[in-house]
Amino acid sequence: MYKGQDKKELKKQLRSLFKSMDFVSSNFRDSDKMGKKEFQAFFNIYQQLGLAWEFLGLQCKHWDGYKKTKDKKEICKICGKVKGADDFYILLTRKGPLKLGVKVKPNSQKTFETKEDAQIVNETIDFYGALVNVDVHNSYKSRLFGKGIKMAAERIVKVKEENVECSVDEHVIYIRLRDKDRKVGRKRYGGFPWEIRKKDLKHFPVIFDFDEKYRFLGLTILR
Repeated sequence: MYKGQDKKELKKQLRSLFKSMDFVSSNFRDSDKMGKKEFQAFFNIYQQLGLAWEFLGLQCKHWDGYKKTKDKKEICKICGKVKGADDFYILLTRKGPLKLGVKVKPNSQKTFETKEDAQIVNETIDFYGALVNVDVHNSYKSRLFGKGIKMAAERIVKVKEENVECSVDEHVIYIRLRDKDRKVGRKRYGGFPWEIRKKDLKHFPVIFDFDEKYRFLGLTILR
């Protein structure tokens, strides 16, 4: 289905669901007149309808925008979800690539007092054994090394597979191999290829990809 059909069908399902919830809710008002077992049955039905509401709400893209309530909250005109409220569940489709959320980038020029205030998202998913972390935050003040340092706004994506870690941000792509046999306290060095002696290059199983003008295109690391 295309977007228009998705929206139309979802609206239809939600309208039907809300009618069912209203029907059950109206019977709760007469709870003094019903027996304990009947009351529990209606309670269970309402709870199950609530789960159905949450499931349908996850499919809503809030196409029609939001409206304000009496207590000044903003709720979706279609599904009734409060704007900015966290979802307890995550909905993934089995058709096509599995998609979780939308791409997020730093969104403020302000420097916040703490990283917690500057944080936009910091989520990790264990995806078939591989760990994927997305950390997006605005600029904030840090007390690193006891000094007031302004940390830049960043979007950092990290992938970890066994002993290999890869980190990607706006300026740096960093690959790290975690060697379990490496003795604690041993120094770690870094340098450009041309800074390493030719006889020592044999210890670096790296193949560089480049074009006819020797522009860097990528690299392969042999394990």
